[in-house]
Amino acid sequence: MGVGNFVIGVVGKPSAGKSSFLNSATDAVAKVGNYPFTTIKPNHGITYYQIDCPCKKYHKEEFCQPKYGKCVDGARFLPIEMLDVAGLVPGASEGEGLGNQFLDDLRGADVLIHVVDVSGTTDQNGKVTTGYDPINDIDWLHSEIHNWVYNNLKKKWVGIVRRHKALKCNAVETLTNQLCGYGTNAKLVGRFMDKLGLKEPLENWDDETLHKVVEAFLDERFPTIVALNKIDLPESGKNIEKICRKYGEERVVLTSALAECFLRKLDKQKFIKYYEGTEFFDLAEDQVDPSPEEKLKTLDDKTRNRLEKVQDMVLFRYGNTGVVECIRKAVKCLNVIPVFPVKNVNNFSSGRFGTKAVFSDCLLVPGGTTVREFARIIHPELDKYYQYAETIGNIRLGEDDLITYDNNIICIKTSQVIQKKNDDKKKDNNNNNDSNNSKDKNKNNDNE
Repeated sequence: MGVGNFVIGVVGKPSAGKSSFLNSATDAVAKVGNYPFTTIKPNHGITYYQIDCPCKKYHKEEFCQPKYGKCVDGARFLPIEMLDVAGLVPGASEGEGLGNQFLDDLRGADVLIHVVDVSGTTDQNGKVTTGYDPINDIDWLHSEIHNWVYNNLKKKWVGIVRRHKALKCNAVETLTNQLCGYGTNAKLVGRFMDKLGLKEPLENWDDETLHKVVEAFLDERFPTIVALNKIDLPESGKNIEKICRKYGEERVVLTSALAECFLRKLDKQKFIKYYEGTEFFDLAEDQVDPSPEEKLKTLDDKTRNRLEKVQDMVLFRYGNTGVVECIRKAVKCLNVIPVFPVKNVNNFSSGRFGTKAVFSDCLLVPGGTTVREFARIIHPELDKYYQYAETIGNIRLGEDDLITYDNNIICIKTSQVIQKKNDDKKKDNNNNNDSNNSKDKNKNNDNE
């Protein structure tokens, strides 16, 4: 229930900083190297998406005990899976490099973070160079993913049209069947087809129309955040300005993955107290009467000089390393809503860790999820024995009501059948424990 089914895919050419990005954003330790195919198999890790926890709004911070992730003074960190796909090269959609394998790995991702070496010090194949234009990387990577989908459709298009006519399907049904291998469904296909507004029947689509359909599909299925990495290198400034001017700033984030790795490492080793997503950190000399657990170590001169360089080149110049902002923007693309299922909407208990624990569970659900669908997501039996649901103020919710930020603290009431089953299960467990204890006691008596 804690870790959702959402996956952030990290993509890009070799040596752009993808593995460093994964290491800076997650608990993974991905292999880092300055040569193509450093990452042969995809690396996985868990990153954290920060939201405001309702425990702060209702003054319950001391009782908030998340089952997954953590809550720090009302800041809730929700775990999300991150996937680092091995470096792509131009021609991947035609099988260049290990392209087909890498592109197939993307099927499990819901949103992409494209890590770009904005310094221009690596060419399209990830080899060291000077003066390379990173705009090329943004363009060709999108083209490779587009061609991957387009070519898969095009090579069987005649058969698709023939089947479409024979079954008398509509375009959404046919496309859903053909695109299901990319982890899509009819709802998603319906959304991008509505936005596209095509009037031409599917059997009359030409190549140009098919390219438009694929482009609309990718925008919906694989929304992409561009992480302009290595912002602290000399040539980065002019390239950042050029890229932002061409693509806008809505889905572009300036990042230094290595700086974030360095700051988190110092924090873990207790040399600094780093406030992730900001430019701020505390040193030992900043502390006043810290507890033994919170007391920081004193930095040596070499590490202090490195830290000051990170401040000058990244934190003071850009405000933060950009890594946390990338995660925030990526999750925002998914249009998901955090929902807190509770046992009681008056005291927010969730039946875990004792009666005082609140808001133990939090799920990220897609926008447009209904209350009854949410019950099904939690557990099939909640849906089977569903009676009604309520939110703050004991307000009843309709089964078809959409979950929003205004009703995302939800208590689902079920019939007595499910409660009786749970009580019987507990009773059986207690009887088994009593039986085992009795056997152990008899065994001890025999030994005596």
